Formats: sequence, C-alpha cells, structure tokens
Amino acid sequence: MSDSEALPCSPRLGEPAPDFEIETTQGILRLEDFRGSWLVLFSHPADFTPVCATEIIAFAGVRETLRASGCELLGLSVDSIFSHIAWVRSLESRFSVTVDFPLGADTTGVVARRYGMHMPAESPNEPSRVTFVIDDRQIVRAHFAYPMTTGRNVDEIVRLVAALQTTDAHGVATPAGWKPGEAVLAPPPRTKAMAEERVKAAGPGCPDWYFCKKETA
Repeated sequence: MSDSEALPCSPRLGEPAPDFEIETTQGILRLEDFRGSWLVLFSHPADFTPVCATEIIAFAGVRETLRASGCELLGLSVDSIFSHIAWVRSLESRFSVTVDFPLGADTTGVVARRYGMHMPAESPNEPSRVTFVIDDRQIVRAHFAYPMTTGRNVDEIVRLVAALQTTDAHGVATPAGWKPGEAVLAPPPRTKAMAEERVKAAGPGCPDWYFCKKETA
C-alpha cells in the first residue's frame, strides 16, 4: 500500500518513530538529523489561522526551555514553504515573537499519514493538532491529538518532556500534576518480601507498600 493509500494510523508508544524527510523554513530536515536530541513533532491545520497562530506563538515562548533540556521542535502542515516563510514573518512582525524553530511543508501529506495525523472526519486534507514526543533514541514516547478548534496546552508538553526525561534518568514514575523538582514515585515492590520491607520503612511519603514518594536529588 502506498503512502497516498495508507489509512491514518499513529505509531504506538515504544515503537521507532517513522522516518521522514521534509522541506522546512530551516532547510531540508530528516528524522536522523535529530538523533541524540529529543523532538516534539507537531502538526497544525493551516497557516494564517487564529488558533494555529496562538500555538506557534506559545511554542516560541517555550523554545529555549525545551532546548535547554535537549529537546527540539518541528511543526508541519500542508502549506507550502513560501506560505510558512510569509506566516513566520507576519507572526514575528505582528506579535513581536521570534519563531526560531522549523516549520515543515508537508504539501503531499506524506509525513502526516505516516504519523496518523489526519482525522478524516474532521478534515479530508488538513492534519489535526497532533503532537509526538520522540526521545533521543528516536523512539515514540508520547502522542496525543487535539481538535482543530482547540489550541494545545504548550506548558503541558514541556512538563511531559521533563517527566519522561526524569523517568529515564532516575528509573521512577511521576504522579499526576508532577512538576520538575517535586517528589517522584518509587517503583512498587515486585515480591511479598520487598513489600514487607517497604512497610517497615514506611514514613510520611510512604502511606502503603505500593505507594512511596522519593526525591530525585
């Protein structure tokens, strides 16, 4: 089955991210160009639209925070490279922002189809607001979709990247609403003996054998 015939299907968590090559506002980029860095890959429906404008402005606002954590940004839509360039210039002029991350011209929709970014019931041609977090080994670690009418919470994406990186660095999980610097969750015991040891060591952060918070530093 060709790319043009393929049904939308998002890669699953833990799977290698699909390869791509795309023309962007910063030149031709491939997935391989991001190896060794984390990547937030996101689609948006169209240039020169209000909700998309708010998202690009929001992403520009967290660009340095993500970069400091070793994470890059790459957006894409079906618009041409000339449309992207004109739109970025307009955003920078009208909203006093610097859009220094690339926007890809996925004019044939090949990348969007490989990542399952099209929601045919919403639009037959434009991708929805789909976000992928890809780690430094180019493994898909998270993905989610928003409808065209609802802008993403960019701060949540920053939090998600930080949580995943904390998990990798410390072998822990993060609780609901966790923010960097807060306590994390220790892995639960895997044997009855380990559970009994956990109970003996229980303190304010460990109300029961399966639930124990800890600091990462």
